[in-house]
Amino acid sequence: MIKPITHNDRSMILNLLRQSGVFNTMEITVAMELVDEVLEKNNQEDYQTYSYYDDKKQFMGYICFGPIPMTDFCYDLYWIAVDKQARGKGAAAELVGFMEKQVGRQGGSRIYVDTSSTPLYEAARRFYEKQGYSRVCILEDFYREGDSKIIFMKNIDASKQTNSGITIPKNE
Repeated sequence: MIKPITHNDRSMILNLLRQSGVFNTMEITVAMELVDEVLEKNNQEDYQTYSYYDDKKQFMGYICFGPIPMTDFCYDLYWIAVDKQARGKGAAAELVGFMEKQVGRQGGSRIYVDTSSTPLYEAARRFYEKQGYSRVCILEDFYREGDSKIIFMKNIDASKQTNSGITIPKNE
């Protein structure tokens, strides 16, 4: 089940990010700032943040995405994280597919993803490519020396997005 995050999800998201073994302290701080903004400002539209629960109603991950300011149809995938138990079982792909449908319904036609070039992010890069995202840019030594920013992009055809039975409940 994918649903908008609630205050009850906050601590689970924080634990997930900390236990992932991927995100550093600064990245976790920024991710949680976005979570807090979503939870504090119900009407904001910049960051659409959803939790993923398995069939046993266990929290297994989350995704945060939104429109890129000053563009007409471009979106960013800001954060995605899935519990180690759920990796390789389709949870992340389901979250990305959900995001793509949402973006298409909202008139978006392109999604961008930024990630690091370090070995720690190799699995993420392979995942994005498997989901149909293409590397469109590499900014050398962007984050720090030896850590380049890799930008992926996928075109989304809004005319092909349909309601696939996903119901989006209101924020609790």
